[in-house]
Amino acid sequence: PMGSERTEIRKRQMSTTQETPGAAQAQLSTGNRGSNACCFCWCCCCSCSCLTVRNQDEERARRTSHELQAESIPNCEESPAPTLEEVNAWAQSFDKLMLTPAGRNAFREFLRTEFSEENMLFWMACEELKQESNKSVIEEKARLIYEDYISILSPKEVSLDSRVREVINRNMLEPSQHTFDDAQLQIYTLMHRDSYPRFMNSAIYKDLLRSLSEKPIEA
Repeated sequence: PMGSERTEIRKRQMSTTQETPGAAQAQLSTGNRGSNACCFCWCCCCSCSCLTVRNQDEERARRTSHELQAESIPNCEESPAPTLEEVNAWAQSFDKLMLTPAGRNAFREFLRTEFSEENMLFWMACEELKQESNKSVIEEKARLIYEDYISILSPKEVSLDSRVREVINRNMLEPSQHTFDDAQLQIYTLMHRDSYPRFMNSAIYKDLLRSLSEKPIEA
């Protein structure tokens, strides 16, 4: 009888030992779930699934906003194909290049290769602003131009000196069609002196000129 009691006690001890790790693991698992339950705790760790989902949603929203903004900018102005005479005229002066949509499109394509397309976009936005007469529309467009091309936080910020920036900041108190006139002139001069000479020597201009020169004259 004593032997059978010892055997029974040993079986119970072994059974208790085997159940303990499982119970401990279950408690550990429950504790981990509790520490990650964002909806029931006041702080979240970096591995929290709710925080990860929230960050992913915010990033997706920022990416969507950026993509929509990029889509709102046309790749080029609508214009007929330039003639050989027009393309030759572009070499005569920067003003003649900028007077025609085809010229601005070709120049803008070149600026894109130099990562300075924002200069042309800013100049075009200022030209569009000058055509407005509605006060509320002027204020809204001026605000967008400031955020897109003047703000130091914008990836499309244009290069302006401190004097012109001060003028803009004063003008933004009461925006008008001419709020950015000084800045527009400075960017126009920058494109003329810096980018225009390189454009005239670029493959973009030379290839266009060659293709028009080799095109047969229609009877």
